[in-house]
Amino acid sequence: MACENCKKEKAVIVRPKDKMKVCKACFYELFENEINDLIVSTKMFDRGSRVGIGISGGKDSTVLAYVLNKLNKKYDYGISLVLLCVDEGIRGYRDRSIETVMENQKDLGLELRIVSYKDIFGLTMDEVVEKIGKKGNCTYCGVFRRQALEEAARHMSVDCIVTGHNADDMAETVILNFIRGDISRLRRCTLSKTKEHLDSEDESARHLSFSRCKPFKYTYQKEIVFYAYFKKLRYFSTECTYAPGASRGDTRYLVKDLERLDSKIIQNIINSGELYSQESSTHLLVKKCTKCQHPTSSSDQVCVSCGMVEKLGKIKVNCCNSSSSDD
Repeated sequence: MACENCKKEKAVIVRPKDKMKVCKACFYELFENEINDLIVSTKMFDRGSRVGIGISGGKDSTVLAYVLNKLNKKYDYGISLVLLCVDEGIRGYRDRSIETVMENQKDLGLELRIVSYKDIFGLTMDEVVEKIGKKGNCTYCGVFRRQALEEAARHMSVDCIVTGHNADDMAETVILNFIRGDISRLRRCTLSKTKEHLDSEDESARHLSFSRCKPFKYTYQKEIVFYAYFKKLRYFSTECTYAPGASRGDTRYLVKDLERLDSKIIQNIINSGELYSQESSTHLLVKKCTKCQHPTSSSDQVCVSCGMVEKLGKIKVNCCNSSSSDD
């Protein structure tokens, strides 16, 4: 079957978002152009800025680093790119994925900064799980990773952080925040750039925070996989050791089931979140954490990370945690 875009080459992929049959060359062009359109239309980057790419070695962040590096050269964004990597301390998983990150860093020729939970919080993710078990550990990891990524960004003097959150992730987050009744996050979760929505009475705290950008906001996960496959990019595909049983997992399955019924549902969910944010205030008051000096919106002025570290310090290791937590 001929490509429905160029009408010349043989179609090799059916795009999940619109069922358009395209050849490999047209797929690359459409995929990259849609990301560039979002970057340009939202004025995602300021010329001359230093942009940190959160990279884990997985397909999303690997493709993000490759595409952003390519688009920056092609369209002359005038930005400098660096790679930011977080080592959670998960034996047999993160240590191997970091090897992939380092290989891609050499291919891209970009600076790389790796930070670890152990250095920042005093314990690895393996040690966290020893204390609390596998149930609920993703919550700790998510909070720690966000702060660790900002720590890496601070070391590299970046102006904003880009992450590989894709359309599937965005749809999952909208549903998850709705289910939890987390109105504040629901108002902000579909934003492609979040810095301008931060207010602060403390200007020094405001400067501690970074713009968070999501160039893959409208990019379907399936297309990211196809792009990585066709481009023969190197990425680490093994799932995190502690991912099974995560609360987000059920939401992910729900989104996949809905996508099978109609691939446009993912886009519709994102659009719903966008409409809600337009009709609601998305401003967030931030101050400096009294313990670590990182920004926080907590009323007691102690960030979530510090609260979690303090809580973990009071928990004695239970050797039965790992086996009992899955019941």
